[in-house]
Amino acid sequence: MRCDLCGAEENLYKTIIEGAELNVCRNCSKHGKVLREVRKSEPVKEKKISEKKEEEENIMQMVSSDFSEKIRKKREIMGMEQEEFAKSISEKESVVHKLETGELKPSIKLAEKLEKKLGIKLIEEYKEEHKFKEKKETGKMTIGDMIKLKKK
Repeated sequence: MRCDLCGAEENLYKTIIEGAELNVCRNCSKHGKVLREVRKSEPVKEKKISEKKEEEENIMQMVSSDFSEKIRKKREIMGMEQEEFAKSISEKESVVHKLETGELKPSIKLAEKLEKKLGIKLIEEYKEEHKFKEKKETGKMTIGDMIKLKKK
């Protein structure tokens, strides 16, 4: 059986480390609270990573780079002054001015409010892909291996 943190092959201890219950060696068990020793007959759950690269996708929402121009043009088309528009979205006039000049980038929450009021698209979705390679010696990935990959 292998340690979930360092991959060492020795007796394991069921340990809580930073809120996660892990099977770790004696050395790594110092980093958390030891619950009990793992018996050799007890099955150890292992996450198996396929032989192909495993891809993990994160979908991120970002405000478009030309948000200031879109907001200003649509507000003008609607025939509203900055003060009137600010009141309609429950914001200060200075906030609307800063948004339209690009001084202030809206949060996702504010961008959603602007999208709804103006009927325009300000939020774009981006896919971020993470690829993990399988460990060559045993084919089993430990948390330590993932940390090394993250640092590269």
